[in-house]
Formats: sequence, C-alpha cells, structure tokens
Amino acid sequence: MTGDTPTGLQCPAPALDQPFFAPPRTGIFLSGHPVQCGGTQYYVRDVTSEPEAELAAPTQTTDEAPTAPGTAPGPAGRPPSAPATRPGVVRRATADDAAETAWLAALTFPLACPPEAARAEMATHIAQKLSPPHFRDWATSDRHALLVYDDGARLLGYALLVLGSPEGTTEAATVREASGREAPYVELSKIYVQPDVQGGGVAGALMRAASDAAAELGPGLPCWLGTNAQNLRAQAFYRKHGFEVIGRRTFVVGGLEHDDVVLLRTR
Repeated sequence: MTGDTPTGLQCPAPALDQPFFAPPRTGIFLSGHPVQCGGTQYYVRDVTSEPEAELAAPTQTTDEAPTAPGTAPGPAGRPPSAPATRPGVVRRATADDAAETAWLAALTFPLACPPEAARAEMATHIAQKLSPPHFRDWATSDRHALLVYDDGARLLGYALLVLGSPEGTTEAATVREASGREAPYVELSKIYVQPDVQGGGVAGALMRAASDAAAELGPGLPCWLGTNAQNLRAQAFYRKHGFEVIGRRTFVVGGLEHDDVVLLRTR
C-alpha cells in the first residue's frame, strides 16, 4: 500500500496503517480524520533561501538502521536550477507537529536508502521507528531536540538530535576512541528534506540550527552520526559541516543489515 504525496511521489504507507494524505498545512488527514498542525514557539533562528550544494535526502544517522536515514547515494548531480524555497524558520517541533513530521519521514526515508533495500524493509522500518508517537515523544523529551523547517505552509525538513550513548557496541567504541572521552555524546540521528526543495538551502539551515541545538543539549560534548557508506553526497555534506569519518558500523533497516560509516565532530 502506498500513499500519494503532494509532490506526486509514492511513499510507503504501511507504517501508518492507512494511506496518509497531507494537504498544505490546513490539516493532515490520517484515516479520514483531520489532525491540526501548528505550534510556532521555540524558534531557533530565522532562515532564508540560500543556494548551496546539499545532499539529496540529507541522510539520517541514527541507531535505528544501517542507512539510518541516509544511505542511498543521491542523484549524480544537482538539477540545473535549484527550486525556489520560501523563506521560513527552523524551530523546535511540538507534539502538534508529530503527524506531519511522521508523514515527512515516511516520504523521505526511502529516498535515502541504498538501491538494494526492499520496499518491505523500508516500510517495516518506518512503521517501527518513524511513527507519529515516536515524533511526539521526541518533541517533548529533554534528551532529544527535534527541529523542523517551517515555511508557514508546510514542513520542508526535519532534524533530530539525541543525548546519550550509542546503542551499538561498535559505534560506542569507535566514538569513545576517536573523541577520547566516555559517553554521553550528542548524536545527529536524522536530517531530511522534502524532495521538491532539495538544493534550496533547507538542509544547510537545518544543520546550522542542529549545531546550535547540540550545543544546548550537551554543552561541550562531541557530536556524531552514522550514514550509509554508499552515500558519498551525504558524507561530503557532513564534512563541509565539520564531521570526519572515524569508523564503520552496521545499521539495521527492516531486519536487514547495511554498511554505515561513523562520523564525528568535536568542535
């Protein structure tokens, strides 16, 4: 089962049990029931559209899966002209944003998965890891920072940071050795952008806001992430923002393991 998206793309919907339709900002409809989205408090910074080379589906980097969001290599090159992006704000998400952010996650996660990832694997991952209750919990947790790029009409992207210790023994040992300190650390778990605005500066704005949020979440702590080893475009984006590859790990998507690289930023 798939759901039509505003961009005309198809995205797995089994994660939500029903087709998930999201009209522009007036509401999101889950199984026919409107869910109001909003919440404008907790602004991080004003942002404007600024062209820059950004990864096609800024990848996720989490302890959830080997491609943790971000895995699949993006398109070989940028479109000739980047789409115009309405000026917006990057702000802290609220519980009211959970449904729309989960819909955005269901749309963007498959775009960051490696070519060999099966649709069933991706749908299972979305259902188990990226449901509205997950986003509601992250928005209200003092150990997480959930950020969204809001242009006033819809959410164009989101990022998630987590304060704690890596769940996997491999990445835990890798980050500990490279950083020279014990946990906790701040993990950049996810960062994704709507496919129709990629290349318009949204990913860069989210990354800058995520850096500020990481400093608030864990002052002075190293920030790490994991992304699919094939996603060279994502790795270039992270290096541009001060991350360096320090090792490898496996990441599980829908029960199957994928190969990730682990990156760290200490400044």
